Amino acid sequence: MTPSSPRPLPGHPFPLGAHPEAGGVRFSVASSVADAVEVCLIGEGDVERRVELTERTFDVWHGVVPGVTPGQRYGFRVHGPYDPARGLRCNPTKLLVDPYARRIEGTVADLGATRGYRGDPMTGAPSRIDSLGSVPLSVVTSPGGPDTGRRPDVPFEETVIYELHVRGFTKLHPDVPKDQRGTYLGLAHPAVIDYLVRLGVTAVELLPVHTFADEPLLLRSGRHNYWGYSTLGFLAPHAAYACRRGKEVEEFRTMVAALHAAGIEVILDVVYNHTCEGPVSGPTVSLRGLDAPAYYLLDDAGNDIDLTGCGNTVNPGSPAVVRLVTDSMRYFATEMGVDGFRLDLASVLGRPDGGPFTPDAPLLTAITTDPILSTRKLIAEPWDATGDGYRVGGFGVHWSEWNGRYRDTTRDFWRGATGLRDLAYRLSGSSDLYAANRRRPWASINFITAHDGFTLRDLVSYDHKHNHENGEHGADGTNDNRSWNSGVEGETTDPAVLSLRDRQARNLLTTLLLSTGTPMLTAGDERWRTQHGNNNPYCLDNQTSWLDWTSTPRTDALLAFTRNLISLRAASPALRQPEFFDGRPTKSGEPDLVWFRPDGTPMTDPDWFDESRRTLGMWIDGTECLSHTREGDPIADDSWLLIVHAGADPTTFTLPDPSYGDRFIPTLDTNTLQGTPTPQTTYAPSTQISLPPRTALILRAPRDNP
Repeated sequence: MTPSSPRPLPGHPFPLGAHPEAGGVRFSVASSVADAVEVCLIGEGDVERRVELTERTFDVWHGVVPGVTPGQRYGFRVHGPYDPARGLRCNPTKLLVDPYARRIEGTVADLGATRGYRGDPMTGAPSRIDSLGSVPLSVVTSPGGPDTGRRPDVPFEETVIYELHVRGFTKLHPDVPKDQRGTYLGLAHPAVIDYLVRLGVTAVELLPVHTFADEPLLLRSGRHNYWGYSTLGFLAPHAAYACRRGKEVEEFRTMVAALHAAGIEVILDVVYNHTCEGPVSGPTVSLRGLDAPAYYLLDDAGNDIDLTGCGNTVNPGSPAVVRLVTDSMRYFATEMGVDGFRLDLASVLGRPDGGPFTPDAPLLTAITTDPILSTRKLIAEPWDATGDGYRVGGFGVHWSEWNGRYRDTTRDFWRGATGLRDLAYRLSGSSDLYAANRRRPWASINFITAHDGFTLRDLVSYDHKHNHENGEHGADGTNDNRSWNSGVEGETTDPAVLSLRDRQARNLLTTLLLSTGTPMLTAGDERWRTQHGNNNPYCLDNQTSWLDWTSTPRTDALLAFTRNLISLRAASPALRQPEFFDGRPTKSGEPDLVWFRPDGTPMTDPDWFDESRRTLGMWIDGTECLSHTREGDPIADDSWLLIVHAGADPTTFTLPDPSYGDRFIPTLDTNTLQGTPTPQTTYAPSTQISLPPRTALILRAPRDNP
């Protein structure tokens, strides 16, 4: 280490971070508890030059250091009180990552060197081990880069989301050059873009791409965090997803531009509810050493309050957190071209100081009232790790939500574990959850699978999780899978079981993509991807998690079926209406939505409470559907009849009478591999048709005379 440099120029406190200007770089970092802050410039061989930031404005320490250029590695050292009982953990021997760094390089190399304490984390003395050389470093970054292109701005009611992992999606792709597989540029490759376009999705939702770090538990066991739900830097794209060292910002922007050029939006799964520092026994690498009481929820004894199940919880009522989160989102929305955000464990962000959830909490309000962020797609995961945090339907008017009730009900219906009452709400947009607080049907992000849990194939192949590969003796991952193995646990060659599993997968996909609301498909489900019964491979960066691009007759058939479904949804505005059904009369003289029993008569109130029922018809009048063109003109459509039959035995269904249509044309049938109806015929009203066990069928009732 060299002695401290001369006093820097004062500069300005905002924006926070490291910004090249005036022949040097202006450094700015917030800490309300520090007595002094040094910016540490790290050279070759970890030679360090310390510069004290003597200006303090609004609890922001700042200054311009002359002669510093982009590419300079740096960190902060914070001098101040060390009093764990009050949550104060200032320790200048710990080199801290800048929360506003736009590039971060390196990993935690020595967990022991990152601990801010000796012995007990609450009673021990501060550690005197210098963490330089054992921790990641911030890097000064030039602004700008490749143009991210014009935002597609797809209306929510037309959106089909595809959740994927940047690394896992292309790691095994045969058409992507080896050096680009598993990277931002891999996702931007023409072969990958073409696949997404042909599939028909309108948005990719990327698992975390903020810089993340391995948790202590993983580090101690020699494992690594694959999913990325362990954030270190909220403004820095994860460097390991770049082809070239130090080019993650440019390559991220190139990826966004390529997707935008294809009309595909980019949504980020962002983790603002906790950080990689874990509980107080964990490392001190950034926020904990800067100002733990300002960034984390702490109890009266200085311990972390854990609402996330990850060891710590950010304090969403703190101005420092509100500023950091909104600055992070705004940076990715503007300079990085991102179209939306899915907020992990978003209920935490509505619990200021760890108290009860409120949709008007400071952080949630700051996001929805921001002039930039309010124009992006905002998706909440409406729960946390506590019972009080389960808030499906409880967010404000500006939010859409992952609809966990949709997932559970749809899974239960097709495995024969529930009746029709709740299913009808889910098929028609979940008005019971979203209508009362003035939201639209697209506020319901409908999903059946996600990264967390079984894949679609495993959902119909396993009754129980098989997580031993994770190294936690099968203790991790949920036991509430609501799955059915179709009679055999795991892989089998039994043709009857395989046929049933294929049909069940088609049933689930049909329900998902033809329900009112916003569907989210998990990458690889359309290709029959398996994790071999593992429902929590968060630490498996291997073929368990990577997408297998090998084509087989089964993968090809399911892919074709999924493409047909998405195409049908896109071409049928009545199936994706932006307003709730409300029983309004239409040109047909019938309400806009009618539910039918198998005998062809409308459902009655007692029918809804008959839990033994497994067959339901959903008739949607398309003649006056409430969809519009992008220019705002109303669109007319055909009417549709969706029949779902989850019974284990065949049944018959009588089509509605002529008031609902003068003919019914089968359009999709899950009893065939690609959904092509057999026989291809036209049915007259009141015709009795046969339904095989566990089948979904959709019929079109044309609005015009033949």
